[in-house]
Amino acid sequence: MHYLRRLKPKLMQYISEYRDRDKAKALSNEIAKKVMPARSYRFMEFCGGHTHVLSRWGLTDLLPDNVKMIHGPGCPVCVLPVGRIEMAIDLALSEKVILCTYADTLRVPTSKGQSLFNCRSLGGDVRMVYSPMDAINIAKANPDKEVVFFAIGFETTTPPTAVAIQIAERLELNNFSVFVNHVLTPAAMEHILRTAQEESRAPQLDGLVGPAHVSTVIGSKAYEPFSAKWEKPVVIAGFEPLDMLLAILMMIRQVNEGRHEVENEFTRAVSREGNRLAIDLMNEIFELRDSFEWRGLGYVPFSALKLRERYSQFDAEKRFQMPERHSPDNRACACGAILRGEKEPFDCKLFGTVCTPAHPMGACMVSSEGACAAYWRYAPKHKTVPNTEE
Repeated sequence: MHYLRRLKPKLMQYISEYRDRDKAKALSNEIAKKVMPARSYRFMEFCGGHTHVLSRWGLTDLLPDNVKMIHGPGCPVCVLPVGRIEMAIDLALSEKVILCTYADTLRVPTSKGQSLFNCRSLGGDVRMVYSPMDAINIAKANPDKEVVFFAIGFETTTPPTAVAIQIAERLELNNFSVFVNHVLTPAAMEHILRTAQEESRAPQLDGLVGPAHVSTVIGSKAYEPFSAKWEKPVVIAGFEPLDMLLAILMMIRQVNEGRHEVENEFTRAVSREGNRLAIDLMNEIFELRDSFEWRGLGYVPFSALKLRERYSQFDAEKRFQMPERHSPDNRACACGAILRGEKEPFDCKLFGTVCTPAHPMGACMVSSEGACAAYWRYAPKHKTVPNTEE
């Protein structure tokens, strides 16, 4: 208890000070002063957590009309393609494994409306876990059953998966394997800008807000080659309202001055080098895939990880000879276009009518980091029914 009393003021420092109304007003006034009226500023917040910050605190209402925030694909559940979910469902139903994964993954629907959650009614043993170690413990408790951890996420959740594989090897858990679906942030950023260059429908961007959680692992250094190649500013931001406003101001300054650098607003958690221990661990356990499918983005080269040959005995795709599957998204759902930054949730005809958090039609409404979930929870109620006029 004495420790908690000492800790509380420090915790509050990183909450209340970054939600100060007067400081937010001062930052928004500074943004208004810095923008050039004759030009537009189009910034993408890559991370779904930042989309929620913008929506929850109404930050876009504080920005000038010529500063536009565009939602990116940085939601790990959202970018998982339908085919990979169907592969996991096949594991649960056909191979009769105990399939373990994170909560949001269970509810993502396939194009036919099936999900890992409702496949349990067909006899699939699918279990929600909070960490890969939960799956390890389930494997230890069920030595006569094959246990598969359905691993998803960006660089943030990759090191825990790597640790679980190390532990499984040490314990000689022959009934444990991993269905690896870890994807990489810089590669997705690269793909977004390349697509913008090649396709007129893709949003043209002036800068990107770098993700916070991912950057605590890979560091700000990881974005430097990308920023230099595409001559776009990248500003890593935290998850409080003042973090976002300051990051937007930093990008506006870079654009005005003709700079394209990687800047770190979130210095209280992110370093340039990142978490060296975590990076080395990921490099030891995983290697790059040549290509990987993302929902909304299609196949992106060198954007995902697979297990190295040394750890192939824990690779579920090899153990069960899982065929690669590609399945289309629900045609009526705009999730793919939202992840590409081409649409907003209000542009989807399903949003707020057929598609709600209780009955999601797409991953963007399922995930706690999805843009549709953010709009549903925080957007003004009069906007929840879209204009369906063509």
